[in-house]
Amino acid sequence: MFLGFDLGTSAVKALLVDGDQRVLAEAAAPLAVSRPHPGWSEQDPESWWQAVLDCVAALRAARPADWAAVRGIGLSGQMHGAVLLDEHDTVLRPCILWNDTRSMTECRALEAAVPDLHAIAGNLAMPGFTAPKLLWVRRHEPEIFARTRHVLLPKSWVAQRMTGERVEEMSDASGTLWLDVGQRDWSEALLAATGLSRAAMPRLVEGSAPAGRMRAALAAEWGFAAPPLLAGGAGDNAAGAVGLGAIRAGDAFVSLGTSGVVFATTDRYRPWPQGAVHAFCHALPGTWHQMGVTLSAAASLAWWAGVAGLPEAALLQELPPLREPSLALFLPYLSGERTPHNDAAIRGAFAGLSHEAGRAALTQAVLEGVAFSLRDCADALAASGTALREATVIGGGARSRDWVAILAAALGIPLHRLAAGEFGGAFGAARLARLAVTGEAAAAVCTPPARAETVEPDPALAAAYAARLPRWRGLYHALSKVSSSGETTA
Repeated sequence: MFLGFDLGTSAVKALLVDGDQRVLAEAAAPLAVSRPHPGWSEQDPESWWQAVLDCVAALRAARPADWAAVRGIGLSGQMHGAVLLDEHDTVLRPCILWNDTRSMTECRALEAAVPDLHAIAGNLAMPGFTAPKLLWVRRHEPEIFARTRHVLLPKSWVAQRMTGERVEEMSDASGTLWLDVGQRDWSEALLAATGLSRAAMPRLVEGSAPAGRMRAALAAEWGFAAPPLLAGGAGDNAAGAVGLGAIRAGDAFVSLGTSGVVFATTDRYRPWPQGAVHAFCHALPGTWHQMGVTLSAAASLAWWAGVAGLPEAALLQELPPLREPSLALFLPYLSGERTPHNDAAIRGAFAGLSHEAGRAALTQAVLEGVAFSLRDCADALAASGTALREATVIGGGARSRDWVAILAAALGIPLHRLAAGEFGGAFGAARLARLAVTGEAAAAVCTPPARAETVEPDPALAAAYAARLPRWRGLYHALSKVSSSGETTA
């Protein structure tokens, strides 16, 4: 038996998986985000642990005999968050999350301090990453920075609570701007630029490698027959790729989750910072991946549902037949944007409104705006030499066939929807746990799931979107002139 945890932004999810990769039980516990100032996003790490305990109680109650037989645990989770610990491993302040935009000034300072940052880290300095957050703390909370002895990412802090060891794996470490992504090791130069040293960093392992064993007392408290082995785990998208079997060069998926991701596995380190493409280590040895990211994908539909005062499902039911683009345009920059603009200050907008543009037209515009933003991501990957020919589509938004059809037409490639099953971060984490315990070959375990259907791009709609795309892209430049600065330092 294997256990996978996914520490998300809105919830912790856990799966109990057997030796045949069947999900025997699942549990989830919600999380809240604190926004003490505009552009800020924080969580109390202790709330993660309590959510983990809630999931443990639910799974243990659901399958007590199977639960006791768990041999390995894997964790995936939200990336980039900064958990600051003192010499006693006490958390010093709330974790600054991946979608926090306060450190744009620090990003510019970091790039000026390390001119070859892009070549080493494989990424632009963005406020979502971890290193700029530490520079912000150093500048605005010097007493906290002075007491900081260790920095952990969210899932690794949870793992430390389980094992007592500070360990990180390559995919999550890639999102800190402290990792030499090509060499798969901490960079002394990048650490020094933020006033840190290797001593502040956890030990590095591969995601499928053993990372420690659960403390005996905790294992007994949780009801395990023997202390399980913990795998290195993975950042959320790399873990999702493992769950999907996207482990070979050319494998790709598109995620319509809270944020939107275009993900492609590569067999070598392929940075492309000029297009704001992320180049990260994969969770498996000798593999890397590229990502384009839009920060508000399904989050845009959730926002619109709140404004409209209707459930998302009700809005989707109002959509007209998909024969032509919406009467309106929507830019999904509600939290700024990463690929291709790397603009934390940009904000979203509706445009082209008319008396004829009713609620259904605006819903369609939201779906199309997210699809166009993901087209920006796909084009940025293509400019780097990674062209998508097909992709699996996952995430909550993939439940809407209309949205998948819009996305297929906007991207101009076939998209595969999955059959019933769980293939997200928690499932990928459970697969990594199995690899760490058994030493099996990744290709034998990380197999692709069954497809429910393939949605081909509708030729007429694809042509209409191709004609609409330049106009949609032009709105970014107009909008950037009126969006207020996203930097908040008080």
